[in-house]
Amino acid sequence: MKTNVEFKLVQDIELPPLVISMNENDMPKVVLNTQHKIWLSLNRRLILGIFEALPEKLDMILDGYLREQRMFEIDDNNMQRQINSQNGDING
Repeated sequence: MKTNVEFKLVQDIELPPLVISMNENDMPKVVLNTQHKIWLSLNRRLILGIFEALPEKLDMILDGYLREQRMFEIDDNNMQRQINSQNGDING
């Protein structure tokens, strides 16, 4: 099932040209600020290149998070083994 990404056009001097955030349903939302339409137009190919590189950067973030979680899992397992061995010494 393909999920549609919400796109919104705004014209706001305070906002940057492009914002990726989340909507009220926690789904991705892209805001394009037409206040910067010349800049967006001039850099359209470069912006597309950003999205080509984005999966690799997201993989780096995810891999780091998963490595961290794995270390927590190993620490938890080691702690549980210590508790179990201490309880075995007390009950044995």
